[in-house]
Amino acid sequence: MKPIRVLIVDDAVMIRSRLSKILAMDAQIEVVGVASSGRIALSKLSQLKPDVVILDIEMPELDGLQTLAQIRQIDAHLPVIMFSVMTTRGAIATLDALTLGASDYVTKPSKFNNAEEVTQYLQDTLIPKIKAFSQKAPSKPKLVIPDRTSRSLADIVAIGVSTGGPNALSALLSELPADFPVPIVIVQHLPSMFTKLLAERLSTKTALPVCEATEGIALVPGTIWLAPGDSHLRVKQGSQLELDQSPPQNSCRPSVDVLFESVAEVYGDRALAIILTGMGQDGLRGCQLIRDRNGQILAQDEASSVVWGMPGYVVNAGLADAVLPLDRMMPEILQRVGHTASSIRSTSV
Repeated sequence: MKPIRVLIVDDAVMIRSRLSKILAMDAQIEVVGVASSGRIALSKLSQLKPDVVILDIEMPELDGLQTLAQIRQIDAHLPVIMFSVMTTRGAIATLDALTLGASDYVTKPSKFNNAEEVTQYLQDTLIPKIKAFSQKAPSKPKLVIPDRTSRSLADIVAIGVSTGGPNALSALLSELPADFPVPIVIVQHLPSMFTKLLAERLSTKTALPVCEATEGIALVPGTIWLAPGDSHLRVKQGSQLELDQSPPQNSCRPSVDVLFESVAEVYGDRALAIILTGMGQDGLRGCQLIRDRNGQILAQDEASSVVWGMPGYVVNAGLADAVLPLDRMMPEILQRVGHTASSIRSTSV
C-alpha cells in the first residue's frame, strides 16, 4: 500500500518542522513537501501531487482562505484539512474555510513546545483524518432497506453529522418550509466556540430559527436546536432539552448516540433520525435503538458525503429506511413528518 502523500502549508518554521516529524512517525504517511506560504504551496501542487493538504489559515501575502479558493479551482476534490488556532477569529475563519470547500479542520495545540502532548494530540486528531480522506471507496454492499408498510408520522427530526457537516446542514436546512410542523434537534461535532457561530450562520440560510440549545428549553415545532460544543444534548419527557457534561461517547461530546438514544426513548415510533456525512461510527448505536422502537432512519449516500463513515455504518448494519443523496433528503423528510400547508401540530410528549 502506497503511503499517503501530505503537503504541509504553514508560515511558522517550528510548526512545519514539528508537524513533519510527528506525521513521519506513522509508516502510512509521507510528508512530500512543506511550504511557508500559500503561493509556494500552489506552485508545488502539480509537482508533488499530494493526497492531502494541511493548510494554515493565518499566513502573510496569501492566507489560507485565499489559498483554499485557488486550490479548489485547480482540484475540486483534493482533501484539505485546515489547521487553525482556537480563538473566536480562528473559529470564524475555519467556518469560512469549510464553506469554501475545506474537507475538515484540526485546531492547533496551544503549546507547540510540549513535544509529548502535541505528539499525542495530533496522533489522536489529525492523523485519523488524514487516513480517512485518503481511503479508497469500499466496494458497495448490498443495501438492506427495512420494509415498513405502515409507520407513524414523525413528531421530531434528530440529525447527526460530523465531517462535512456545516455545508451539508446549510444545504439541507435551506430547503425547509417556514411551516415545518415538528422540532429539529442536531448534533454536529464541533468545539464550543464553533457551535454558536454555526447556529448564527445557519439561521441566515433557513426560514426557521436556529438556536444553540440551552438547558430546560421547551421543544416547539418549527425551531431548530443545535447541541453546544462540549455538551451532550438529550430530549426528555415533557418536550424539554437537557444538557450534561457526562463522559464523551465515541470520543465525542456532544455525541449523536446520546441524542438519538433519548429521542428513541421519548418518541419511539414517532422519531425520525437523519444520519449525514461524518467520520467514525457515532450514531450507530442510537440508530439501532430508534429502529428497535420502530422509528425511522434516513442516511446520506456515499457519493454526496464528504466521508461516508457515520452513514456508512448505519447503512451496512441494515438500519436505514432509505439511503439518499443530500439533494433528495428534504422531500423524504417532509413526507415522513406529514408536511402539508399549515401543518404545524402539537408535539408534547
